Amino acid sequence: MDVWTNNGEHHICCLPCGHIYGMSCIKRWLQQRKNSGKCPQCNRKCSMKDVRKLYASRVVAVEEESQKRIRSLEGKCVALEIQGSDWRKKEAGWQKREAALHLQVQKLTERNTYLEQLLLDMQSRQSALINGNANSQWRKHNFGPQYHGSGSICNFELKGVFHLDGARVFDMDIYNQILLIAQKPKAVGGMHLLTKMSLLYPNEAQDIILPSATNGVKDLHISPSNSSLALFASLGKKLSVLSLDSGNTVINYDLQVPAWSCSWDLNGSQYIYAGLQNGSVLVFDMRQTAGPMKSLVGLTSNPVHTVHSLAQTLSLPSGAKTILSASAIGLCQWNIDSEERPLMIPETDNQGVCISLAYCPSSDEIVASYRPKFDMSMDVPLSQPSPTPLTSGYGVQGTHVLFNRMDSHHFQKAGSSYANVSKIRLPKCVIMDIENQSRVFASWDEVACELVLHELPSFRVLQQFKMLAQARDLRYSPSHGILGCLSENSLQLFNSRHS
Repeated sequence: MDVWTNNGEHHICCLPCGHIYGMSCIKRWLQQRKNSGKCPQCNRKCSMKDVRKLYASRVVAVEEESQKRIRSLEGKCVALEIQGSDWRKKEAGWQKREAALHLQVQKLTERNTYLEQLLLDMQSRQSALINGNANSQWRKHNFGPQYHGSGSICNFELKGVFHLDGARVFDMDIYNQILLIAQKPKAVGGMHLLTKMSLLYPNEAQDIILPSATNGVKDLHISPSNSSLALFASLGKKLSVLSLDSGNTVINYDLQVPAWSCSWDLNGSQYIYAGLQNGSVLVFDMRQTAGPMKSLVGLTSNPVHTVHSLAQTLSLPSGAKTILSASAIGLCQWNIDSEERPLMIPETDNQGVCISLAYCPSSDEIVASYRPKFDMSMDVPLSQPSPTPLTSGYGVQGTHVLFNRMDSHHFQKAGSSYANVSKIRLPKCVIMDIENQSRVFASWDEVACELVLHELPSFRVLQQFKMLAQARDLRYSPSHGILGCLSENSLQLFNSRHS
């Protein structure tokens, strides 16, 4: 059993029967049994002359059964390693899912807490309304003067502030707790984007980067009938419908000229409108994605900076689609089903340069804002005495004029007031129809840098909020009494608290 060698006394050798031994070992064996020399393993007769040396650099004897078993065990080891790797991957996926579920549970818990608090606040508010308690817990802060009238108080207070970068316009869906803001932040190289933000979880904002050809969003509206869709008009000659669920553009209309304004139809969810830079208005049916169903020529080539769909009333025929637009020359009413040109609203074309239009569907009131023409002096009967000359280099003395809708073709002037308006910008204004209150008109004072709330129709000042920057957009949500004021770097939300 000694180890064989390739040379020397113990040189590897074999017998005629094929069994292998070392030379010194088999030599001693055969010499000891010279009269009956046999192989130690098979007993076949042999002698020293039958022994043959073998010349091999390396001899290894492998047991086939053992090798098969080894290969089988190795295969099982590989299979177990693969199975273990799969289980580790599944375990990692389960851990991620568990973490996501924990986060979802946390969010739902926070939302439930928020809704419970909101319910308590609403119950407290109703109780305060019934009991006439002027010290209701809803009034936690006082940010400006209040107006007492008709036994009630209208008071807005700051609800929250969101810090932004390069904001332009916005809209809000308070029912679903969603904000949608058009921005051009410096931090991302000046690209245009839409930011979808949850009021419940502001840190989970979603940025939707718009194509470079968008070239600036001019107007933006969340659908009043389908909160998962948003409409925006851009200077890049685009009118687009965005899915807020997926963040993708679902409809994209190519325009011949830049769009300055847009609107959803209040009476038919499939219709949308765009006011263009050349003074015309386009009518779209979203079921037709190729282009507009109508192109309406305006009375002037001035840009249509505001367009509103008028609410269906008894004065309008059933199914009639009517819109109101504003450009520098004044206000126009358009009958979509008619081939006639738009009608100029009387007394809206002689006030100066129209720079803003606010419309309240619930009260059928509009407020148009004007700045003076360079070649005219305003001669308009106002509800307040003339203020002192303006000192701001950006402000000029203009007017706000209130009109009531009388029937399908007529608006009647109901009041007016002096106002400090911008020399160059097109400000945004809103009419707020607050429950159990008179209508409130929110506008921007260019000189004082204030958000001002007026009572309608008197234009009496109710509250004033000092701001750090110019307002770019104002929006109001009647369902929850939320007023939003957007500047370039922030969005401030005010809550209506009245008792």
